[in-house]
Amino acid sequence: MKRVRWDGPSDSQEEPVQSKSDLESSTASTRVCLTVFCQNGRLGCAYYDPIKCVMYVLEDTQEVVEHATPDVILTSSKADDAFISVLQDHAEASGSIFQIRPHKEFVPSKGRDRLLSLRLLADLDKDMDLNQDGSSDVSSATGLRNAYDFMQKRREATGDPTMKRWNAAIRLANFTSLESAPLCISSVGSLLDFLARERAAGELDDDGPEALDIRGIEALALDQVMHINADALFSLQVFENENHASIHSDKTKEGLSLFGILNNTQTSLGRSLLRTWFIRPSLSFKTLEARHDAVECFLHAENLPAVNALQTHLKGITNIPRTLGALRSGKGTVSDWQALVKFTYHSSMLRDALAELYQGRQVEIVAKLMIAIDLGSFKEVGNIVNETIDWEESAEASRVCIRPHVDEELDKRKHVYRGIDSVLSKVAEQISQSVPADYAESLNVVYFPQLGFLITVPMLEEWETEAGIQVLEGWSFQFSSDSHVYFKSKEMQDMDNHIGDLHPAIVDREIEIIQELLDKILVCDQAMGNACDVCAEFDCLLSFAEAARAFNYRRPQMVEEPIIDIVQGRHPLQEQTVDAFVPNDARLISGVGLGQLSETDNNSDVDGGTASWSSVVLCTGANACGKSVYLKQVALIQYMAQASISIVADELTRPICFRRLEGTFPDIAWVPVAQSSSFVPAESARLGIVDKIFTRIQTRESVSKVQSAFMIDLNQVSLALRNATSRSLILLDEFGKGTVATDGAGLFCGVLKHLLNRGADCPKVLAASHFHEVFRKDLLDPHKLPITFLHMQVLFTSSAGEVLDTDGLLTSDPHSENNISRGPAPGEKITYLYRVAPGLSLSSHAAQCAAMFGLPHRIVARAQYVSELLAEHELGKLLEEQMTGEERLDLQAADEVARRFLEWDLTSEEATQQTGVKARLAEILGRNVDD
Repeated sequence: MKRVRWDGPSDSQEEPVQSKSDLESSTASTRVCLTVFCQNGRLGCAYYDPIKCVMYVLEDTQEVVEHATPDVILTSSKADDAFISVLQDHAEASGSIFQIRPHKEFVPSKGRDRLLSLRLLADLDKDMDLNQDGSSDVSSATGLRNAYDFMQKRREATGDPTMKRWNAAIRLANFTSLESAPLCISSVGSLLDFLARERAAGELDDDGPEALDIRGIEALALDQVMHINADALFSLQVFENENHASIHSDKTKEGLSLFGILNNTQTSLGRSLLRTWFIRPSLSFKTLEARHDAVECFLHAENLPAVNALQTHLKGITNIPRTLGALRSGKGTVSDWQALVKFTYHSSMLRDALAELYQGRQVEIVAKLMIAIDLGSFKEVGNIVNETIDWEESAEASRVCIRPHVDEELDKRKHVYRGIDSVLSKVAEQISQSVPADYAESLNVVYFPQLGFLITVPMLEEWETEAGIQVLEGWSFQFSSDSHVYFKSKEMQDMDNHIGDLHPAIVDREIEIIQELLDKILVCDQAMGNACDVCAEFDCLLSFAEAARAFNYRRPQMVEEPIIDIVQGRHPLQEQTVDAFVPNDARLISGVGLGQLSETDNNSDVDGGTASWSSVVLCTGANACGKSVYLKQVALIQYMAQASISIVADELTRPICFRRLEGTFPDIAWVPVAQSSSFVPAESARLGIVDKIFTRIQTRESVSKVQSAFMIDLNQVSLALRNATSRSLILLDEFGKGTVATDGAGLFCGVLKHLLNRGADCPKVLAASHFHEVFRKDLLDPHKLPITFLHMQVLFTSSAGEVLDTDGLLTSDPHSENNISRGPAPGEKITYLYRVAPGLSLSSHAAQCAAMFGLPHRIVARAQYVSELLAEHELGKLLEEQMTGEERLDLQAADEVARRFLEWDLTSEEATQQTGVKARLAEILGRNVDD
């Protein structure tokens, strides 16, 4: 009989005595289990740490990660064969248990169901007592209860399953982003299923995944790779897919995005690698410096002709690993062989052009490419292919054909095949002499591959009747068409025996020669594949150099300190869409929270150091004044400086390793992958390494989600607070605006103070807000909190065009008497300067923005009047507008009564005597005492 177990805490404080079986099960429960699933070169994985009771998940990616030294490794039966071999080899080397589980355990829908059943996500209050008396016993000594009562009580105790699932779906985004990671969800489901089975075997209690002791979910941080999730990529517009104009096409193209303006690659491998770099920016300081040296070399004016030649020859570098894979499988076409020859030619020309680069020998990627291009071997490959394949005949026949004088036997067969027309004409003439004239007016001898030689005569009308086709003696009917009939004769059989089936024989021999040629070429398979990889990296670096030259980007200075020091920074996308862009500076430093001060940088030539810098920068200003652009441009400049894929040390020196499959999957050999980074849109930039970027900028709403817009915002902020480190960057653009202003302002203050309370672990934070009421001494006091307050400047002009004020309404002290919160007078206009200045702006100028963007003047005037009443706490005046004259007099009389009452001193002797009180009240109310 299955036990019924309640989830509530027990009143018993006694420690249970462990039996031998319990000890064995507890030993088994300390094993680290890793589930991993790889398909089509993409991978998702999850593992459980039984010591911390934390489940780690890795969103779908293109790298293989080994992070946990697992005791048990599980994968799907439908995982890639090469990937299964890698896991099996690792398990044998490390002594781990390796199992290939049925694919039904790796279904994303089942994985999501198991994940949402976890108590960590489903139960909002883990410490909630199930019964009022603290008892978790489901039985009652007072009387019997039926099954309905039992289920009703259990429902009341454990909660509504639908509500729990809803809670779990919402809270999952607080820990990690798994919406677009089906492989990871599949791995999580298999991991939870395995842990539930292990628990059932050890405790004889099969309660499913919801009974597992999982206290946290954390996203795996890849070594030497920046973590940036899909929301941040979307908010910063790193990628932008635009749908095709036709509703019948599902094709997309890259729109206005950071990837789009930086992508000047010439090869398909380069484009793919560049996208990978943008998804996984680098954290390696030394490699970033080396790649900056490469881009700077390509930008030299002396190297412009050589760079143009290099880009031209890069267009001929095709995807040779894919081409060789197709040839190896027998699916290669003429274009594949042509691509191989083009690669050998352009690679040799590429190597010659590299020698013309000024100071190119000092650049790492140039030296690496010079070594990767094996000029002798590649030329030999190109020559042998050109000498073997007949390109003209191949184009006519739509298959790979062999040149003459390559194979003597093949040449003989082709000679016979090409002279077969004259032979067939002579044979047809001889046969026609023995055929009656009334049987066929004409005949011909034809050759069909696979069928051999046949006699064909025109179809007669009488043969189409029930009598059928008449066959001459010694002939045999083969088949017929609407106009002709085909026969075999003794002469045709003799030709089949002596001449044979020529075309298949020719094709078979050519296939044999092509296979021999392929065997000779595959000796250079690894060298050509490595050269393609280096060319792809070189292509990406040239692409960055092209963008830097076109958009006037400068080289950033990468420093060890966790700072962002940008001078005259620009937004790389915004400046492409406006006539003139106003650049701005930005300065942040990590670790300056409450109780912490930034250390002075003696080497800094800006303001004598970083002592006055903060970790939190709060920007205010009018609507549409450029606050969001300012926040995004700082993050994009930091992102561009690190956009690359990391290089990894030897397997024995790092716990996390990346693999690249050779051939179809880039992950079998342990090889280091090179890095790159781009220049940035700024006059100068001193940047430390940022390990993670989180944003609360844009809300991606969808009817498929169970969250409101405000819930999605909360998920983004919660994810940032759970995963941010002291080297992270967080962008908060008007967080809290999706709910009541008071609640939103409270949440905004709470988030900033929580980050500041981390002290030395405070990340770099860029925030923008219209909650001007929080800049008070008891909330976000500028004098006590280490926050840098900035605002976007605006310009006020009169109706005559006279400049009235640029910054008179703004001071660094929100409590200053000079900080007058007034709106522009009628006829005044507001002009955005898009320039950052120190201090706060305590007005959003919403009424002026509304007038600029077309709202009727009467609506704007009314809104400004109501706003002023709210600011002066005179909201009661709005009620007076609808009153009649009589009601106004009554209100005035009531006001006078209230004032007289407030003037009465209730502590006087008169107030303590009953007669005096009655007289005084009558006087206040304006009545007689007797009334």
